[in-house]
Amino acid sequence: MLRRRPKLAIETERMTLRLPLHEDYRHWAGLREASAAFLQPWEPAWSSDHLTRKSFSARVYWAQRASSEESALPLFLIRREDQSLLGAVTLDNIRRGPAQAGTIGYWIGQPYARNGYMREAVVALIHYAFTRLDLSRIESACLPENTPSRGLLEKCGYKYEGVAQSYLQINGRWRNHVLYANLRSDRRGRTEVG
Repeated sequence: MLRRRPKLAIETERMTLRLPLHEDYRHWAGLREASAAFLQPWEPAWSSDHLTRKSFSARVYWAQRASSEESALPLFLIRREDQSLLGAVTLDNIRRGPAQAGTIGYWIGQPYARNGYMREAVVALIHYAFTRLDLSRIESACLPENTPSRGLLEKCGYKYEGVAQSYLQINGRWRNHVLYANLRSDRRGRTEVG
């Protein structure tokens, strides 16, 4: 059971989105390991120490520091009914000044995929970013063939903006990504996916 609650929490209909805690390690490592084949085709290659307690502790410290500096907001998805860890959503690369923008990335454990949890989390984080952090633009990117992720972004109000060549190394190879953006005051209407 994941009991202790950090200061920052975003409540959704079924979940609490909150910063990771050191005591989340066992649940996080178990979910990532059980979902490895489901996640790895879409993520950067995992380091050899990816699932270690030491690596997780570094993530927790980074999350605390980044959220206090408002440079990123890495949140775990905790289902309220049973306190299960479902995945994570991160608002990262927060840029202030004239940009007022950030980037959202996410992952969900395979047992919880396709149940609307990530849509609920992304919509809540976008709302938080626009209303509490005063951001104007939220960006996300995914592999062109990742149809579920593209559908999720479109259902969350994102619009397709184009393709970034060699955007990220995924599974050890530089891969093109499709780019999406969600604007606080979006008057673009529906854009067609290319």
